[in-house]
Amino acid sequence: MSLSASEFYEAGMSLPPSVRKDVALRLLESLEVAGEESVDDAWTAEIGSRVGDILSGKVRTIPGEEVFARIDARLAAREAARNA
Repeated sequence: MSLSASEFYEAGMSLPPSVRKDVALRLLESLEVAGEESVDDAWTAEIGSRVGDILSGKVRTIPGEEVFARIDARLAAREAARNA
């Protein structure tokens, strides 16, 4: 017997929350994309490269407060230009 998506959902909603959570997690795990590890490896390499650039002095970090102050100033200038 095969359930429709709606029937499956309704059956799932009748389960206790802890069981529903387990089923949901297992369903999500079944959707993991092949090659996900290669994406993780690529991000790990990119992060390592960026950290290396920072530690070697190749790039300079900017404190978050300064970044947000610059953004706020740009937005204020745009708003002022629009209202002029």
